[in-house]
Amino acid sequence: MDTEHPKNPRRSSGRVTLADVATLAGVSPITVSRALKRPDMVTDKLRQKIDKAVKTLGYIPNQAARSLVSSETKIISVLFPSLSNSVFSSLLDGIYNTLTPAGYKMLLTNTHYSSVQEEELIETMLEQNPDGMILTGIDQSDSARQRLMNIGIPVVQVMELGDNPIDINVGISQFDAGYAMTEHLIQKGHRHIGFIGARMDNRTQRRLQGYRQALIDHSLPSEDYISTSFAHTSFQAGAELMVKLVSEHNQIDALFCSNDDLAAGAIFECQRRGIKVPQQLAIAGFNDLEIASAISPRLTSVAIPRFEMGQKAAQCLLDRLQDKPCPTHIDVGFKIVPRESS
Repeated sequence: MDTEHPKNPRRSSGRVTLADVATLAGVSPITVSRALKRPDMVTDKLRQKIDKAVKTLGYIPNQAARSLVSSETKIISVLFPSLSNSVFSSLLDGIYNTLTPAGYKMLLTNTHYSSVQEEELIETMLEQNPDGMILTGIDQSDSARQRLMNIGIPVVQVMELGDNPIDINVGISQFDAGYAMTEHLIQKGHRHIGFIGARMDNRTQRRLQGYRQALIDHSLPSEDYISTSFAHTSFQAGAELMVKLVSEHNQIDALFCSNDDLAAGAIFECQRRGIKVPQQLAIAGFNDLEIASAISPRLTSVAIPRFEMGQKAAQCLLDRLQDKPCPTHIDVGFKIVPRESS
């Protein structure tokens, strides 16, 4: 004979509801709702009772229904060009550490450095009715920009600064950073400075523009010593690009790499070939990743406060959502970190 369990309202099919949790906990649905939204408004004993019922039933709040009532989803969409690139991990930590205590969740997705895919993902994200959005870079398509400007939610573009942000812009001038690193190498006495870059996304292109301008301003060769690839960045790519450039121009005495992975690969290859760094070839990178201070010789690089950038981007969203003022442009700055490689 089957035995009924009247105190456990879990159904054989269908979504567990707020009322189901209330029945199991022996309280009203309003009390359950209050405990989930504002735990501080109920006693510890009651909150524990409701939490136990939630876990027993596997209850998941109906966010769509909640948003209809409050006009909020408590969701922030975040679009990064890569989820494997360590450059974005500290940026993400800054965003997460700021949004989570405020009760927000992140929807994170990968655009694979494609403006077409980014546009499609923006539309997909907007279908989830996020309260705000964080995008990487300033080069969204015209249609995506117009859509975001008309949607009525705060939008933050991070990693670099531009003259015409969609809404809020938090980052650095990639051009200025490329210029500053090139000038550092010039000040160290180098006159034949090469550049290697991979993937060649828009931020890398602007670093290259800064490199060129610094050389022009110092009346140094600015076009001949460049080797780039649209392939993925890697240690191997750094080694291959360095070898190609130096073999074609053996007068090169310094190398500016568009990121630290390429720079590390170039250093490894120099060691394999017996090229002394920096005595025969100075090498500098970009992003100041962990490997920069771990490799030997330690790598000169451009440091960007990515965690702080994430914090500021998330805080701007929160301020805007609470009708507080927020600057349109926030320059988090960068610094040249000189080490033994240059």
